[in-house]
Amino acid sequence: MRRGSLTVHVTLLATTVATVAVLLTGAIAWWVIRSTSEAQERDQLAAQAEVLSRTPPLAAAMLNRQERIAGPTGTMLARVRRSGEVEGPAAEVVTAPRRAALLSGERISATATLNGRHMLVEGVPTPAGGGLVLAQPMSTVDEASARMRTRLLLPLSLGLVGSALAGALLARRLARPLTSAAAVAHRLADGERGLPVGTDGPTEVAELAGALNSLDAALARSENRQRDFLLSVSHEIRTPLTTVRGYAEALADEVVTGAEVPQVGRVLTGEVERLETFVGDLLSLARLESDDFRLEVTEVDLAALLTHVAEVWQPLCTRHGVDFRTEVPDSEAPLPLRTDGFRVRQLLDGLIENALRVTPAGRPLVVALSDSTVLQVRDGGPGLTDADAAVAFERGTLTTRYRGVRPVGSGLGLAIAHRLTTRLGGTITAQGRGPEGGACFTVRLPPTPPQAQAQ
Repeated sequence: MRRGSLTVHVTLLATTVATVAVLLTGAIAWWVIRSTSEAQERDQLAAQAEVLSRTPPLAAAMLNRQERIAGPTGTMLARVRRSGEVEGPAAEVVTAPRRAALLSGERISATATLNGRHMLVEGVPTPAGGGLVLAQPMSTVDEASARMRTRLLLPLSLGLVGSALAGALLARRLARPLTSAAAVAHRLADGERGLPVGTDGPTEVAELAGALNSLDAALARSENRQRDFLLSVSHEIRTPLTTVRGYAEALADEVVTGAEVPQVGRVLTGEVERLETFVGDLLSLARLESDDFRLEVTEVDLAALLTHVAEVWQPLCTRHGVDFRTEVPDSEAPLPLRTDGFRVRQLLDGLIENALRVTPAGRPLVVALSDSTVLQVRDGGPGLTDADAAVAFERGTLTTRYRGVRPVGSGLGLAIAHRLTTRLGGTITAQGRGPEGGACFTVRLPPTPPQAQAQ
C-alpha cells in the first residue's frame, strides 16, 4: 500500500485544524456581529429617543427633518401623554405594560411587530410625564451585520491560507531530519558503519537521532566481537584439524607404522574430542538463544543438588590435586527452589569445569550455597583483572586474551553460563578476586523462573 509522505500528512493536518479553527471562529464571530450590531442600533435608537423626549411636541417634526437629511430609516414614533393616551404611527407597539413602565418613569427596550415588520423598540420617559417611543425596522440591524460580516471574510481567508503555509513549512522542517535519519537507517541496514546523525531539531527528533547513533555504535561493537569470535573459532578448529590431517596423511603414506599406530590413534582421538567439545558448546549456545527453549520447572532441593555435584567432581578434582569443597548453610535441612534442576546442574558443571582448568594443584575450588537463591563458584587460580571481569561472559574474549598464558577452553563456557542464568531468570556476576584468591562467580536465581510464571 502506498503511503503519503509526512510533509503531506502534516500539511493536511495543519490545514484541517486551521479550517476547523477558522470555521469555529467564523461561527462565533457571526453570532457576535449580529448581537453587536443589534446592541449598537439599540444604543443609537435610545440616544435618539432621549433627544426627542426633551421636546415631545416637536419630536415628530425633528424626526422627519432628520430623515430628510440622513435618508429614510423607517423609524416611527409614538407619544404617551401623562393621561396615558398613546398617539403616533408606532402606537401599536406600545402595549399596556410598556405604557405603564413609561408612566412610572422607566425606560423600555424590546422588539415588536408593526405592519408585518420586525421592529426594535426603545422608549424613554419625558420630563413632563408620559414617554416617547421609537420603533425602527430590524432590517437596519441585518444590513449592519452584513457589512461587518463581509469585512470578516477576508481576514478569515487569509488566516486559513497562512495556516496552510505554516503547516507546510512545519512539515518540511519536521520531515527533513526524519528523512535524513531514515536514509542513515537504510545505510546501516546495508552494512555501512560510522554514520553520525545530527541531533538538531525537536526533542523527539533528537532522541531518534541519538538512538540511531547508539545503534550504529552497538552494531559496530557487535560486529567487531563477532569478527573476533569467528577468528577465535577458526583458530580453535584449525589447530585440531591440522593435527588430524597431518597424522591421517602420515598413516596413508605409511610413515607411521607398527608400535607408533596406537599413540597416533590416541592423539587423533584427543583432537576429535576437542572438536566435539567445541561444536557441542556452539550447539548448546545456539539452543540457549533459540526462541523455543523451554524450562522443566519443578521443586528442586539445592542442598541435595550440591551433594550430587560433589559426588561427581570430588574424585576428578582429587586426581588433579585440587581441594574441592562445598559450603551449605545447613546440610540437614533442604533448600527448596522452583527451577529447572537439570539446567542449574548444567550451569554449575560449566563453572566448575572452567575453574578446574585454571586452578593449580594444592589450591581450593569451592561451590557455595548461601541461601536457596544464591550460588557461588570460587577458585584458587590466577583470578581476573577488573577488565577481565567486565568482559568475562563475552564469547571468546578471555580465550583470545589468555591463549598461551594459561589453560583455556573453547571460549564459550562462560557465555553459555551467562545465557543459562538469563534463561533461568537470574543474574551472574564475575569478581576478579574471591576469598580463595582466584575468580568468584555469583549466580542469583529467582524464586520462580519468569518462563514458569508465564505458563
